[in-house]
Amino acid sequence: MPNDRKDPQPRQATAGLGQVQRRAVSELLRVSPIADDLATRFQQAGFSLALVGGSVRDALLGRLGNDLDFTTDARPEDVLRIVRPWADAVWEVGIAFGTVGCRKTAPDGAADGGHKDYLLEITTYRSEAYDRTSRKPEVVYGDSLEEDLLRRDFTVNAMAVALPQKEFVDPYHGLTDLAERVLRTPGTPEESFSDDPLRMLRAARFAAQLDFAVAEPVRAAMADMADRIDIVSAERVRDELNKLFLSDHPRKGITLLVESGLAERVLPEVPALRLERDEHHRHKDVYEHSLTVLEQAIALENGEPDLVLRLAALLHDIGKPRTRRFEKDGRVSFHHHEVVGAKMVKQRMTKLKYPNEMIKDVARLVELHLRFHGYGTGEWTDSAVRRYVRDAGPLLARLHKLTRSDCTTRNKRKALALSRAYDGLEERIEQLKEQEELDAIRPDLNGNEIMEILGIGPGPQIGKAYRYLLELRLERGPLGREGAIAALKEWWTAQTAE
Repeated sequence: MPNDRKDPQPRQATAGLGQVQRRAVSELLRVSPIADDLATRFQQAGFSLALVGGSVRDALLGRLGNDLDFTTDARPEDVLRIVRPWADAVWEVGIAFGTVGCRKTAPDGAADGGHKDYLLEITTYRSEAYDRTSRKPEVVYGDSLEEDLLRRDFTVNAMAVALPQKEFVDPYHGLTDLAERVLRTPGTPEESFSDDPLRMLRAARFAAQLDFAVAEPVRAAMADMADRIDIVSAERVRDELNKLFLSDHPRKGITLLVESGLAERVLPEVPALRLERDEHHRHKDVYEHSLTVLEQAIALENGEPDLVLRLAALLHDIGKPRTRRFEKDGRVSFHHHEVVGAKMVKQRMTKLKYPNEMIKDVARLVELHLRFHGYGTGEWTDSAVRRYVRDAGPLLARLHKLTRSDCTTRNKRKALALSRAYDGLEERIEQLKEQEELDAIRPDLNGNEIMEILGIGPGPQIGKAYRYLLELRLERGPLGREGAIAALKEWWTAQTAE
């Protein structure tokens, strides 16, 4: 069916493309030198091939990489027969869904004669739909390129370049929507989201990645059909959320998820941050604060997007709704929200099937995000600084960024004071690192040395002795071997006298 705005046009109508559009298609093919070679092989075998979807969209946006998507009327077994003698590597991970992947090294088109590795996905024309209770789509192969484009998620992803004739195919006006920076569906959004509910999350993800608006009918369908996302597997939801979080404009996507009600289904802790406020019990808008912290954390990243940092920034205050208390003096408190929040992070990320190590890291950052505020007046001892570094461990650099990002006050004097205080803490850490090798804090004696000095074998007493020496190391700094031996013997005498 057509989308809500325009009727689809036949492929022949694209002959009237302007010169700029033709140049865009030409540029697409110039940076894809393997396209003609691959298309010729498909044509000789009696099949059609087209560059499609995100590859066409990204080329028109000037952001095409080396991952290329193709569609064909050839069935997967025919695709394998064509590409195996040609590609440098072939994989069949997605073959159950009609997709064959391969890698091909080819000239990159540059004047220096360089080469590039291209990663290709070749998918048979298809029309997939979810059963009402299924978590996996049922794949049905299609017969035409237009039919394949109609089943795609958004019009900006429903454009193709038919090969080898280099014909631009845009039956659902994706080029216009690309120019207007808006997301619409080729058919009705209700049919599209019923076919694959994950497309609702993709709308939020593309809004965040491309900084596009979402057409009102699409937004309305997302809100009306939010509960349909429940049939999609946690792994697919997680992967889509990750792409959103790692985008250039995650606030835009998160806001759409919250406003549509989708966040209630996949990440309910975030909309729960929108705490009710009244004139008698004022406190910071926790939801807006969290989005601002996320943006400020992104600004502190060095190069590549950091998913652990971004998750910690977004979720650092999710314990506040459960710990909010109205005090007698009119203040609002959130005692121990960092501890509660860390537990909530573990629960939610586990449900979304995140890797255990990532769950551990994000929860730890949430648990530690308030630790600095005990340093605000510069009263931390060397012992406290050592414990801060020890507790953060390999997450220390991220904890620095999260803590700095957590300052969203509009009071410039207060913000400057907090920034200077944290500068002071980082300077203290660096000074102690130079003196004491803080990155690897451990007792001055290891387990074997403790057993030798005490004259006992392995057992729980060795662990107790080790922890005692570690606490001394944190409290006093390096003791040296002789000092540690004396302290150990003194401790052991007290233990055996009890």
